[in-house]
Amino acid sequence: MKTTKSFKYWQWRTIIATMIGYALFYFVRKNFSFAIPGLSAEYGITKTSFGIIMTLTTIVYGVSRFLNGFVADRLSARYHMAIGLLLCAIANFAFGFGADISSLITGETGGPQFTNTLIFFFGVILILNNFLQGSGFPPCARLLTHWIPPKELATKMSIWNTSHSIGASLAAMLCGYIMGTLGTNLSANPEILATIAANLNIDMSDSARMQSVLESASHIGAWRWCFWIPGTLAFVGAIGLFMMLRDTPSSVGLPEIHKINKKEEGAEYKAFIREKVFRNKWIWILGIANFFVYVVRFAVLDWGPTFLKEARGMSLTNAGWTVAVFEIFGILGMLASGWFTDKFLKGKAHRMCVFCMIGVAVFMTLFLVMPEGTPMWLMVLVLAMAGFFIYGPQALIGIAAANQATNRAAATANGLTGLFGYASGIVSGLGVGYMVDLINEINPDKSWDYVFMGMIGIAIIGTLVFLTMWGAKADGYDEEQVETKTENA
Repeated sequence: MKTTKSFKYWQWRTIIATMIGYALFYFVRKNFSFAIPGLSAEYGITKTSFGIIMTLTTIVYGVSRFLNGFVADRLSARYHMAIGLLLCAIANFAFGFGADISSLITGETGGPQFTNTLIFFFGVILILNNFLQGSGFPPCARLLTHWIPPKELATKMSIWNTSHSIGASLAAMLCGYIMGTLGTNLSANPEILATIAANLNIDMSDSARMQSVLESASHIGAWRWCFWIPGTLAFVGAIGLFMMLRDTPSSVGLPEIHKINKKEEGAEYKAFIREKVFRNKWIWILGIANFFVYVVRFAVLDWGPTFLKEARGMSLTNAGWTVAVFEIFGILGMLASGWFTDKFLKGKAHRMCVFCMIGVAVFMTLFLVMPEGTPMWLMVLVLAMAGFFIYGPQALIGIAAANQATNRAAATANGLTGLFGYASGIVSGLGVGYMVDLINEINPDKSWDYVFMGMIGIAIIGTLVFLTMWGAKADGYDEEQVETKTENA
C-alpha cells in the first residue's frame, strides 16, 4: 500500500512537472508569431521572409527532435530537459536585442541593409532556438513511459499533452497583451504612420485599413517584450524542472512497471530499435500522418495572429484571446480523445485519429464558407472546434508511437514521427507566407481564403493516411514484458 501511494505521488509529480516545463517551451517558441505583426510594421519584413525563416526553423526543430530522441533514450531526462529550456530562455533574451545588434553591425537604424541584417540575425537565433527546443518532448516521452503503465497511457498522456495547448494559449494571451499594451505610442507621428503604411502596403486614404497602422504605431517596440518576458519565465522554469524531476521509479527506490535493460546500448539494443522503430510500418504511417496534422496545426499557430489581424480586422489583443480559445478547445479535445480511446477503442489511438481528422475538415470548411456579417463569437467558436479536433491526433500520435515502439524506444519513435511533423514547416511556413504575398498582389481580400482551402485538403489527406492503419494492434508490447508487481503492490 505504501509503495503504491509513493508511486502515485512520483507519477503525478513527474506528469505535472513535465507539463509545466513543456508548456514553458511554448512560451519561448510560439511567442515569435506575435512579434511578426510588429516586426512587419516597423521594419517592412515580408510574409515570404518570415515564411522562409519559419520553414527553416520548423525543419531544424524536427531534425532536433529526431536526434534528441536518440539522446533521450540514453541520458538523464532531468538534465536533458532542464538545460534545454535554460538555453532557449537565453536565446529569447538575444531576440529582444535583435534590432540593437543589427544597428551595431550596420551602423544604421533603418533601410535595406539594416533590415536584411535583422532578418539574418533572427534567422540564425531562431534556428538555434528551435534546435534547442528539440530537448523538450523526447525526455518527456521517455519519462512518461517509465512512469505510466500502457493501459493508462492514452488517458494520462492525453492529460499531459494538454501542456501543448496550455503553453500555447497562455503564451498567446500573454503576448497578445504585451503587443496590445506595451511599447511606445508614436501614433501622433506622421512619419511613423507613413513608414508603417508603406511597410504594410496600405493606402493611407483607406481609413478602415489605417486602423491597423494606428494600432501598430501605438505600440512601437512591444515585440521586444514578447521575447524578454517569456524568456524570464522559462529561465525560472528550467530551475524548477531540475529540482522536481527524477528519471525512473528505480531512481527513487520504487519498482519498475516494465522489464528494462540497465544499459540501453550494444548490438541487442540496436537490433531492438531497428525492429520496433525503423522497420515498423506503423511508426512510418504515424510519421506520415503527423506531417498532415502539423501542417494544419502550425498554419493556425504560426499565422493565426497575423491572419486574424489582416483578414478579420481584429486587434492583436483580441487575436491573442482567439488563438487562446483555439488552444483551450484543443485541451478539451485532447482529454476527450484520450478518454474515448481507452474507454471505447481499447487503446487504439490511430482509430480515434480518423474521427478527429474528419472533424477538422468539417469545421475548417464551415469557417471558410461563413458569409460576411457572421458574428465574431460564432467565427471564433467554429475555429475553436477545429482546434478541438486537430489536437486529438497531435496528442494521440505520440501515444500511439510510444505504445508501438514500447518504453525502451519511445523517445526514438517520437523523434522519428516528430521529424515528419516538423517537416510540415515547408508547407505551413514558406508555403503559406509565399501564397499570401503572391495572392495579395492580385486580390488581397481573398488570400487567406485560399490558405483555408489548402488546409481542408490537407486534413482530408491526413484522414486517408490514418485509415491505412485501422487494423493495427493497440501496442507493440509482448504480454510477458509487462511487469505486474506495481499493480500488486
